[in-house]
Amino acid sequence: TVQYNGYVPIKVTKVVIATQHKDLSLELGSDKDELSFIQKNIIDHVILPILKQYDIPYDEHFIVNGTGRFVDGGPKADTGLTGRKIIVDTYGGYARHGGGAFSGKDPSKVDRSAAYMSRYVSKNIVASGLADQCELQLAYSIGVAEPVSINVDTFGTGKIDDEQITNIISKVFDFRPAEMISKLNLKMPVYCKSASYGHMGRIGFTWEKIDMVDEIMKEVNNG
Repeated sequence: TVQYNGYVPIKVTKVVIATQHKDLSLELGSDKDELSFIQKNIIDHVILPILKQYDIPYDEHFIVNGTGRFVDGGPKADTGLTGRKIIVDTYGGYARHGGGAFSGKDPSKVDRSAAYMSRYVSKNIVASGLADQCELQLAYSIGVAEPVSINVDTFGTGKIDDEQITNIISKVFDFRPAEMISKLNLKMPVYCKSASYGHMGRIGFTWEKIDMVDEIMKEVNNG
């Protein structure tokens, strides 16, 4: 996570790495000792050497393997039939994409749930009249419920500052995965319809609703 002043990076505030590793628990004594070993070596030999190459301040806020052991990876551990046409599934070439596929993943994966939530929040921001265009960026660390970054970009169309809008939605919406799943009812069997012709801009999906305008405006007026 990088803090910017305009378009100039001024500080690295968080570094997140999830890396698979061989089973070292017996050699090192316990799973806890194994995790400490992995974390220390990734910080000492990967994160810090790279950060020190750049003339930019950084916080020593490092998250390495936030869920613990990462011995099993790849198809054996956490992938299914996934990786369809991710740009077609969202906004075509018009908007930026985080890179994670939707189809084949359950909504506990933020590749899916946070993308839907970003659509939902952005639509409600525009519907509230705070901006004519809105892109919401959410970034997460594996094993950490709260997003490590929330960023609104209204492309110069905002009626108030983008940072103010970011603060408002941070109060109105809950961006933890379980809460996003609950808010958008993402465990309902709706994904057959979304498996073709895209996920965004189509009638019938919860993330297309504009039902939070009053809550947003209430927070605006309170501010």
